[in-house]
Amino acid sequence: MSICTPFNCNGLTLQSPKSHSIKRVFTSHLISKVQVTTVPYAIPLPSVYLSEPIKFSAKRFNLATASATPTVETPKISFRTKNPKDINVLVVGSTGYIGKFVVKELVKRGFNVIAVAREKSGIRGKNSKEETLGLLSGANACFSDVTNLESLEKSIENLGISIDVVVSCLASRSGGVKDSWLIDYEATKNSLVAGRKFGASHFVLLSAICVQKPLLEFQRAKLKFESELIEESNNDESFTYSIVRPTAFFKSLAGQVELVKDGKPYVMFGDGKLCACKPISEPDLASFIADCVLSEELINKTLPIGGPGDALTPLEQGEMLFRLVGKEPKFLKVPIQIMDFAIGVLDFLVKVFPSLEDAAEFGKIGRYYAAESMLVWDPETGEYDAESTPSYGKDTLEEFFKRVLEEGMTGQELGEQMIF
Repeated sequence: MSICTPFNCNGLTLQSPKSHSIKRVFTSHLISKVQVTTVPYAIPLPSVYLSEPIKFSAKRFNLATASATPTVETPKISFRTKNPKDINVLVVGSTGYIGKFVVKELVKRGFNVIAVAREKSGIRGKNSKEETLGLLSGANACFSDVTNLESLEKSIENLGISIDVVVSCLASRSGGVKDSWLIDYEATKNSLVAGRKFGASHFVLLSAICVQKPLLEFQRAKLKFESELIEESNNDESFTYSIVRPTAFFKSLAGQVELVKDGKPYVMFGDGKLCACKPISEPDLASFIADCVLSEELINKTLPIGGPGDALTPLEQGEMLFRLVGKEPKFLKVPIQIMDFAIGVLDFLVKVFPSLEDAAEFGKIGRYYAAESMLVWDPETGEYDAESTPSYGKDTLEEFFKRVLEEGMTGQELGEQMIF
């Protein structure tokens, strides 16, 4: 295990960059001297002076010598041709629920993983530095603050290496208004800017399938970053991206396992058929995200992804649980209108008490997940389409429920995500 902090980067066994490219600016003027200093998305270089006049045109930049003989630029070698051990992958959100699985999968595949984390990670910073290092076994832990661009850039600079790929698993833990924009947009944007500055030519983003119908702040924040990521690629053909939009995670559907096990009714809204999803396991999702690092078939695409099998409604999930515990199904059906009333009250109170802003947002999040399917949305039909939602992996929800009934939710506590 190697550790990097803004003050200590000893022990890293990472590949040093062989070259860095500098974006050129086109102009129609003759210039007698060009000074190249630090520019966006490049490692700072010493000043370089070209004493001979150089002519630029709106066409592709060609350097002319005094004899007008053009020089041939050496093409940049794609990181995809390298051995995985020579590919430096920067993972942000590395100690988050999905991030932990992604780090583990990337390490397993032999990539040189730099995992950015807080010294006190986890829900409300419950994990100590030593526990955080344990979570990131096999990776190079780099302690930094992704919400502070200057801090993040300094931490990466101290690594003394170039970055090939950035994988972002950042996500707001609560879904609150300010937290959503701070994490799902600003911190994620910081990881893009910092990664590009130190050479990253590919960005893998963990997003969410629910951004198809953006009614919540965290969805709007994610979409804003998605659009800017795509624009970055459009402006630079050497830069690529993969946007991964998973359906529901297994953990998010396990909130009522203990209730059913104890003989209590399964709670659902309406008739239990208002929505459906094709849940995917965390290891399967991590595997798909790792696929996105090298696969050219997955670049410059938005990739909805679900687990194996048919889409399941809350009613079907409840029936599955009762069958596994060997009990007669008991359901408590809650009218969705109750949530609508509560949200209306909270929206009114926010006008008087702005501090209730997040409480109102949490109500909307609950309402959204109670009624909207986590499947591909067909804008032409105005309906969710289970058949169009790709399946990946081999883990099933039923197997997961069996394991939770036997072993509990240790290591998969819902924490602030219980609102979902």
